[in-house]
Amino acid sequence: MISVLALAAALALSVAQWFIWVHAPVEETMGVVQKIFYIHLPLAWWAMMSFLLVFGASVMVIWRKDQRWDRIAGAACEAGVLFSGLALVTGSLWGKPIWNVWWTWDPRLTTTLIMWFVYAAYLILRQAGIGGERGAVVRAALGIVAFLDVPLVFFSARKWRSIHPTVFGQQGGGLEPEMLSTLIVSIVAVGLFWAALVTLRSRQLAQTAAVRNIFLHQTR
Repeated sequence: MISVLALAAALALSVAQWFIWVHAPVEETMGVVQKIFYIHLPLAWWAMMSFLLVFGASVMVIWRKDQRWDRIAGAACEAGVLFSGLALVTGSLWGKPIWNVWWTWDPRLTTTLIMWFVYAAYLILRQAGIGGERGAVVRAALGIVAFLDVPLVFFSARKWRSIHPTVFGQQGGGLEPEMLSTLIVSIVAVGLFWAALVTLRSRQLAQTAAVRNIFLHQTR
């Protein structure tokens, strides 16, 4: 399963590069730097999907008391923190030549940064050594509460004055067909990579837990 996902992700990411650099036209105003958009937006979207999975898995931890869901939440959060961090970096690289600033306290940027810190704190909590069912429930509670910021990130550019355009919506950015197809291909490619990463990390966490249980059993 993981091998298939990884191979599909590698092929899709390669195809996406062709779409980005060959198929998509150079934007008239921003020039070639606008092509960062095709990586920046998929990273941001799949970061939010990661945190949605953390929320869902956390609910399942409290409902089912199953450690497997705790591991899925941990793997998804690691991917989400990575992807949202990369989204912030690529956004800064895109923003500097366009708006002449690396950072501005725009609603979308601010809520995204808060989201990154909250989920980074969740990962720190996972390393705090609180084990067993109690630790899983504590982490699940934070995973549920932390999700409150995710809708704010999504709707910030729609509800408040923002430098970020609304790409999909009634007042969207008006993407050319070639740009739209490139964006869709990039979203799918990054999504396959995300799925492979989360699946692999979930399996690693399961194996780590199994080894730890064997060690604890032998030392008793």
